[in-house]
Amino acid sequence: MDSCQQTANRRLKMIKGHVEAQETAWVMKNIQPLDFFPKGDLKGKTLLITGASRGIGLAIGLRAAKDGANVAVAAKTTEPHPKLPGTIYTAAKEIEEAGGKSLAIKCDIRDEESVKEAIQKTVDTFGGIDILINNASAISLTTTPLTPMKKYDLMHSINTRGTYMMSKYAAEHLAKSENPHILNISPPLDMFSQNTNWFAPHVAYTMAKYGMTLCAYGMSGEFKEEGIACNTLWPRTAIATSAVKNLLGGDAVMRMSRTPEIMSDAAYIILTSDSRKTTGGFYMDDEVLASNGEDHMEKYNCIKGARNDDLAADYFS
Repeated sequence: MDSCQQTANRRLKMIKGHVEAQETAWVMKNIQPLDFFPKGDLKGKTLLITGASRGIGLAIGLRAAKDGANVAVAAKTTEPHPKLPGTIYTAAKEIEEAGGKSLAIKCDIRDEESVKEAIQKTVDTFGGIDILINNASAISLTTTPLTPMKKYDLMHSINTRGTYMMSKYAAEHLAKSENPHILNISPPLDMFSQNTNWFAPHVAYTMAKYGMTLCAYGMSGEFKEEGIACNTLWPRTAIATSAVKNLLGGDAVMRMSRTPEIMSDAAYIILTSDSRKTTGGFYMDDEVLASNGEDHMEKYNCIKGARNDDLAADYFS
């Protein structure tokens, strides 16, 4: 059995145990009401999105493109991956076809000069940055004894350090925007209600993802005077991406997933809300949508006709 299959099996076991412990229709029962303060759309706004060549990052870019936004696609992939379709160039083309302007930037967010160059290219091309989406992330669902330090370093250098560094160098440009936002795709800072359910099986990954959340939490206070909103967004359920299908859970988890559009629609609500009134939040996708009047979450189910009870909880939800 190869490592990908072992990872998929571990995830299925964890998901089944978690779902069995929940009440019926746990997806909807967990939703909490939230307040948002609409402030226009994203027409003419500039988004810099890391890891946007596919999946959730690309979906957020495409949603913004419908308004006529400028989207800088910052990612490493310039050649197609055998199991993960999509490059910075194919993503940029999709964004333009959706009605936006795009800029494909090869960027390794572990490298300081690469990050500086990506930010400067975005500013030079579009005149500034209004929104930063820290989406790029590395994952290894391995226990402590089975996590090589090289893999530990990779996750922390991309997830936590990469998020911190992108935010650090983008901040001066965001401060010039009328409604600036930093949105990190990371889990809510809730380490107590979950006990160790989502922590024990992959401590290194959990630490790296919570590092992203801590960035948003701290920076929401640090950049309050500048009016830069700093929030996180996380999916309630598994999301049907190529990474989930080919590397994490296979078809079994895909059938229990929602589409990436639930994340992009939720992100849109956050990003078009007043940045001075919408900061320091740890948001779940369906909570955001429900608070905005959406009561048909089933439209996001990967398998049409699937019930909420059929969906798989994502990590940390």
